[in-house]
Amino acid sequence: MTKLGNNVRSAFVSFLVFGAMPAVTLAGDLSKYRDVQLGTDVPTVAKQVGASLTQAKVIHSRPALIQELEWSPRPLGPSSQTESVKEVIFSFYDGELFRIAIEYDPYETEGMTVDDFVKGISATFGTAEKPAATAKIAQSPDGDQAGVVARWQDPQYRFDLIRSAYGPGFRLIGMLKRLEAPAQAAITEATRLDDQEAPQRDAARISSEKEVERTRLEKARLLNTPNFRP
Repeated sequence: MTKLGNNVRSAFVSFLVFGAMPAVTLAGDLSKYRDVQLGTDVPTVAKQVGASLTQAKVIHSRPALIQELEWSPRPLGPSSQTESVKEVIFSFYDGELFRIAIEYDPYETEGMTVDDFVKGISATFGTAEKPAATAKIAQSPDGDQAGVVARWQDPQYRFDLIRSAYGPGFRLIGMLKRLEAPAQAAITEATRLDDQEAPQRDAARISSEKEVERTRLEKARLLNTPNFRP
């Protein structure tokens, strides 16, 4: 076969291979939200969003360190720029960003349908998967049972568009898959330990409050007794 024939054959084979590749290979970059990369440490994320390290809250300290950093992307002061996102919560497992929860502003997204959200997000993340039946997720901290209405994923990362069971609220949850299971296991165990130790903590808190009150009353007594006039 001639050199030209080989080149034509190679080009044809390449066309078949790339033409047969699944749509997920053509997806956008699912490793980050805006400029914040999943897997990044707390100081880097805080710097990127203009937050202080002291704003990172410790949610659990054992068996693993779970932290959260809240960020509102809204510009300060008057601005002509609209912002559809109300709040973003970055969650860290042992100092590594494993989850990004984006809550959309119900006023800035009022009237938008699921398809509107999917179209807008797909412009960044590529083609979405639409579950045949709405997939249920765990209850949110506020007790809201929500469902996944669209998903973008690759072998390492996943973003789920979630519609609240109550009202028109939408959230987008980004996840670093390799840390999802260990982080959830750590949170579950931390919650179990907290519940187990709750009676002891409550007793210690009550004792401390009583001691503070006794100290306050003794100081007041020492101040008021010499000035007492019957």
